[in-house]
Amino acid sequence: MTTSAEKSRIAGEIDFEKNGRQAGYLRAPLSRNTSGWGIVEIPIIVVKNGTGPTVLFTGAVHGDEYEGPIAISRLAQTLDPAKVQGRVIMMPAVNVPAVHSNTRLSPIDNRDMNRCFPGNPKGTFSEMLAHYLDSVILPMADVSVDMHTAGHSGDSAPSTNMHDVGDAAMMKRTMDAAAAFGAPYNVVFSGVDEGATFTSCVERRGIISLGTELGGWGRVSVDGVRIGRRGIDNILKHFNVIEGKPETAQADGSTATRHMMVAARELYTFAPSIGTFEPCNVVGDTVKAGQPSGYLHFVEDVDREPIELRYNHDGVLWMSAGPGRVGRGDTVAVVMTDYVAASD
Repeated sequence: MTTSAEKSRIAGEIDFEKNGRQAGYLRAPLSRNTSGWGIVEIPIIVVKNGTGPTVLFTGAVHGDEYEGPIAISRLAQTLDPAKVQGRVIMMPAVNVPAVHSNTRLSPIDNRDMNRCFPGNPKGTFSEMLAHYLDSVILPMADVSVDMHTAGHSGDSAPSTNMHDVGDAAMMKRTMDAAAAFGAPYNVVFSGVDEGATFTSCVERRGIISLGTELGGWGRVSVDGVRIGRRGIDNILKHFNVIEGKPETAQADGSTATRHMMVAARELYTFAPSIGTFEPCNVVGDTVKAGQPSGYLHFVEDVDREPIELRYNHDGVLWMSAGPGRVGRGDTVAVVMTDYVAASD
């Protein structure tokens, strides 16, 4: 890792201070066997007008997560500069090589870009790209919405997510932004490995940071796209970048986002062995401690009994793996509970 003060190797023609709509590509160098001076083109759209905050929307940091890129692309094609007060930076396909290969990891360096922040301009392709986001894009942003799903590794209940940043004022601003986005759930979570994620990088800069989880299982979720597209409009309305009041009504009849949390490791269930996981619930189900979360089958072994896995805590299933093959140590279930502030 290096400091973000070092110059990025990525270039582009966008003038971030110019009013109006600009659309183009960033040029990330990639020397390869067939092209010593080759580049990867990364789409970027900037709409600026009047005075107001800068909102950053990023999608496809992982290449097999589709709802965010679709929602951001639609916004980029329809956002009228005359109706904007502030600046909107849209990067619908950040990790273009992973998008082309339909994979979580970059096919260039086999790295998870979302574990490479704050990056390194002289490092691998993923590190170089992470460094550009941290050193060039983030210093301009007041609000960041980084859109994800569970990709091919599982499914997720449609939600925004955030960390407990330990600052009451920032927590309120972020929770208010999540409520305005209007997903069915907002999850304040402690992940397994969060220190090198984009979210953590945004937070270190004191910027309002939201993520999303809008589906998974390697398909495009109809609800996920709908929630994501409405949500990014709602964010722009909440911060007065465009006119209007956020729409937060939910499909189940509730009027607002339900705030949840994943605050302890016991809320995660991990596979104890390689096998085929049969889940007992779908995301959004209410579950109980001691209830089976699923069964790990060994279909290739004659007469070997499956292992029953159980939930360790009451709550709502946020993420679920399978049905499908899992490896030892893979997460197969994550349970969320109703949010309780640390001081409560």
